[in-house]
Amino acid sequence: MSSTPITPAAASALPLADWRDYFALTKPRVMFLVVYTAIAGLVAAPTSVHPVIALTAILCIAVAGGAAGAFNQWYEHDLDAQMKRTAGRPLPRGVITREAAFGFAMVLAVGSVTVMALVVNPVAAAILLGAILFYVLIYTVWLKRRTPQNIVIGGAAGAFPPMIGWAAATGDVTVLPLLMFGIIFLWTPPHFWALALFMESDYEKAGVPMLPVTHGLKETRRQQLIYTPLLVAASVAPWALGLTGALYGIAASGLGLIFTVLSVRVFLNKAEVAADMKPEKRLFAFSILYLFVLFGVLAVDRVMLV
Repeated sequence: MSSTPITPAAASALPLADWRDYFALTKPRVMFLVVYTAIAGLVAAPTSVHPVIALTAILCIAVAGGAAGAFNQWYEHDLDAQMKRTAGRPLPRGVITREAAFGFAMVLAVGSVTVMALVVNPVAAAILLGAILFYVLIYTVWLKRRTPQNIVIGGAAGAFPPMIGWAAATGDVTVLPLLMFGIIFLWTPPHFWALALFMESDYEKAGVPMLPVTHGLKETRRQQLIYTPLLVAASVAPWALGLTGALYGIAASGLGLIFTVLSVRVFLNKAEVAADMKPEKRLFAFSILYLFVLFGVLAVDRVMLV
């Protein structure tokens, strides 16, 4: 993680960053998913929330997600520079220094947690802080470079938003938000392993111990298949436990069936090169749609039950 200090002369020669570069530090595409699942948790809660409080909570979650993304890019600047998928980020391009990225992330993190505590409630703020620390310290710093189980354990980092949204509305956490947490936690391995399968060479070049690099493509395909029925079971659980209505149950069952079919196709695929990994690319793309539709229907279903 050491890097050569940037002298004043070298710093003055760096290209000037603009707001788009700092926005890119927040990983906006990831942030969008974070905000979406947080809104689902907030809407699914059995308590009406003042629009100002709700908007403040969602903004804090978005800013905190941006802080986590910025911390991640600050820490992984060396890895990002070695991977085609991430080489165009602000730090590898040299438009933002590591010091500036760290300061930007700190401002976002402290600001979002403080506002959440003062305007919304301390419970939501505490979970928000825990989510940032988990993503930065547990996943980014501790797990990612050390174990192929980085995605499995680190998946918890992306599973906090619906719990935070629910806590923002109610001030507590009950069974349904915990199930929403579990759905995202179990969704993360097959989602990211599908990506890792066709990006394996990039991860190997950067020295990241993703499962395809350490255990091979066949084992990765087997592992993602193992997680799929667990994900489907967790997705159907809210309906089975009577926490949602039939609309969600039908949607969860149908989406789970499609996910399973795509997962089996990945397992049966023997391709060794990315160009032949169409099943993996289809599963990765569908997994994103899966989560969006599942949580959207859950929120609508809960509103209809009230």
